[in-house]
Amino acid sequence: MKYGMYIWIGLVALAFVYMWRNGQLMRLRAYCEETWEELKKCAWPTWAELKGSTMVVMVSMLLLGLFTVAVDIVFGLLMRLAT
Repeated sequence: MKYGMYIWIGLVALAFVYMWRNGQLMRLRAYCEETWEELKKCAWPTWAELKGSTMVVMVSMLLLGLFTVAVDIVFGLLMRLAT
């Protein structure tokens, strides 16, 4: 079991060295910095807006579930009558 951990550490180290030599780490760092800057520009919802949106989603899912159950029952009854 210990040897498996050493193998994974070695594989991660090899991947790190490979990425470093090919300049992938610098590209990854630049990508993360650009992403962070873009996230600062986002307009995040307030707590009240978030709660309101969550309630809308929950009610919509409940209605969709009830509709699905109702359609299933109706089609089940129709199939029993047809056979």
